[in-house]
Amino acid sequence: MMDIHQILKQLPHRYPFLLVDRVISLEKGKSIQALKNVTINEPFFNGHFPHRPVMPGVLMLEALAQAAALLAFDTLGVTPDDKTVYYFAGIDGARFKRPVEPGDQLIMDVTLDRMKAGIFKFKGTVRVDGNVACEAELMCTMRTIA
Repeated sequence: MMDIHQILKQLPHRYPFLLVDRVISLEKGKSIQALKNVTINEPFFNGHFPHRPVMPGVLMLEALAQAAALLAFDTLGVTPDDKTVYYFAGIDGARFKRPVEPGDQLIMDVTLDRMKAGIFKFKGTVRVDGNVACEAELMCTMRTIA
């Protein structure tokens, strides 16, 4: 549905912080499914942990937020510019169910629960091989910067 070139036009993130490789499906105003391929080359694996590389949970949450941003932009029919920033406003109920290691592929499912007063509320789940690795409720907002 959306390849890396289209994602780069929507998200301001770049290596090493772009955490969405492809959008598999997108239903305007409802849901998105995206993926991230996790490789041993990720810079965080050098220190987390050298003897047993594990993807930090906060980066799984960030990957969900990036997928949520793509859904929000599509829902609003906007392409953000250099004056637009998409921020986390809150995270509730974050749970980590299994470690994510090099070679895993994250499948991220995000649904839009509601939009009100510029605040978006999403439910997100990260799966690896069909098993839940992470889930959370995310609140995000867009702001214009000077």
